[in-house]
Amino acid sequence: MISNRDQLETSAERELALDCIEAAIDAAAPENAARSGIDREGDSLHIGGTPYDLDAYETVLVVGGGKAAGGVTRVLESILGDRITDGFVVTKQPTETEHVRTAVGDHPLPSDRNVTATAELLELVRAAGEETLILFVLTGGASALLTAPAGELTRADLHETTELLLEGGVPIGEINAVRKHLSASKGGQIVREATPATVVGLLLSDVVGNDLSTIGSGPTVPDDTTYADALAVFDQHDLDPPQTVLTHLESGGNGALPETPFHDDPAFEHAQNTLLGDNTVALDAARDVAATAGYEPLILTSRLRGEASEAAKPLVAIAEEAVVMETPVEPPAVLLAGGETTVSIAGDGGSGGPNQEFALSSALEQADGVTVAAVDSDGEDGDSDAAGAITDGTTVDGEVERAQAHLDSNDAGTYLSEIGATIETGPTGTNVNDVVVLVAAESEA
Repeated sequence: MISNRDQLETSAERELALDCIEAAIDAAAPENAARSGIDREGDSLHIGGTPYDLDAYETVLVVGGGKAAGGVTRVLESILGDRITDGFVVTKQPTETEHVRTAVGDHPLPSDRNVTATAELLELVRAAGEETLILFVLTGGASALLTAPAGELTRADLHETTELLLEGGVPIGEINAVRKHLSASKGGQIVREATPATVVGLLLSDVVGNDLSTIGSGPTVPDDTTYADALAVFDQHDLDPPQTVLTHLESGGNGALPETPFHDDPAFEHAQNTLLGDNTVALDAARDVAATAGYEPLILTSRLRGEASEAAKPLVAIAEEAVVMETPVEPPAVLLAGGETTVSIAGDGGSGGPNQEFALSSALEQADGVTVAAVDSDGEDGDSDAAGAITDGTTVDGEVERAQAHLDSNDAGTYLSEIGATIETGPTGTNVNDVVVLVAAESEA
């Protein structure tokens, strides 16, 4: 899975950290997650424990989008076969399917082909009738891949706004509150468009805390946010969106546009959402690998968030405490964390993403006996082709000033690539947030 693994595993601790990373990503593979939550017995389809009588539906559609949507779709095809009437799924990588049409879109920013593909998906959804079962596949990345500008907005408006929010380090929940109110599909609007069909959302979470309404901006989930909430995001972070976006949100706030559907909207009487997998699945797999190797594992959190360079410091301190003081766990030990950190871009920025910033910040702490590996489970960290990086107390020896300069300018990727510390997996086909592995070696004292 890690193409440059031979270059990276220069110690037993590094080898174990990479083993944990590979196990975590493999456990979160959409095929594994989907099969754990979807089953069929004759004409009864079971999703998350709820049965659906296939004989009650004339039409079965598979639609949706996201980085891992292709894998879930293939599982649905293997289970349902030609019982699938039609379908359309938007993914980031080409996907071979038999019964469901697919389109390749762009991420993390909306593109023209995303808009074209989403329009085709919406056409299929809007034509659904009362005897239609819609299986809506939703995974991380869908917020960008499923792009349907609302009202008079354009793809360019959404592109500029998304870029502004991402570079501003705005938390994903707030970003998606804005996205929902600039879209014709997000924030439960797919269910509204599909009425009177039955809609079942099949979700893989890339969101800290697994708020279903935030995953992929919640196209099948009721939305509690409002136009006023979306406007407040820009005020809170001192950001200036395009005037067209501001006008649209203000119109909604003034009641000239309908809000996204709330929980009491009658459209949700025929809708259900099932969480198939999340970050904890990945962390559990990494924990098992560490235990098998004879290390004491400890999962610290699956809710890691905040600025990547700052979030690294307390975790490294905990690992160092284990090495020196043998608490909160006795070494040799593996500490694990998951979630999604952010990066606020300074100036023009550089190369890399949150996980590479996390790893470089960890290295600058100079913690003896601590090895840190941090990756994005989708294999692409920020704007980088690297999944993340692996570092230890020797990574920046003699180069603290240069390494710090790269970190300060959000260019961790360049530095880590130059010294051969980046972890290269390529696109993994899944997306359940970030995974951080800290190996605490036994003290030599």
